[in-house]
Amino acid sequence: MAVTSEAKTQWAGSLVEGSGNTSLVSSGAGSFEVTWAARSEGQTGITNPEELLGAAHSACYSMALSHALSGAGMPPEKLEVTAAVTFVPGEGVTGSHLLLLATIPGIDEATFQRFAEEAKANCPISKALAGVPITLEASLA
Repeated sequence: MAVTSEAKTQWAGSLVEGSGNTSLVSSGAGSFEVTWAARSEGQTGITNPEELLGAAHSACYSMALSHALSGAGMPPEKLEVTAAVTFVPGEGVTGSHLLLLATIPGIDEATFQRFAEEAKANCPISKALAGVPITLEASLA
């Protein structure tokens, strides 16, 4: 079964002086102010497309890794994943860096690293980001 998810942004004004509001339509989970200043310079309390992309990437990666580990009989006790997505004005998104801290009973380091790398390559959001470098730092707690 295919699932289509929707988000909607309303924008007013020019790129630099204007602002917008992005809503998570499908879930109704929230609405977020967006501005060029928040995107190009960083601003507390206002999100940007790259932060939202990072949220998608960290959630997707967590799910992909959990699924792979569970399928191999090693369900994780805890996965903490941060996705740091970099944006450079004039260039665009230049990469996503995944930082993983995992608690997985009974797994050795080599097996853990193999599963972590495979999940990075196979998570659907990683595949959607195929045009940019994706890096991974994975460690066991």
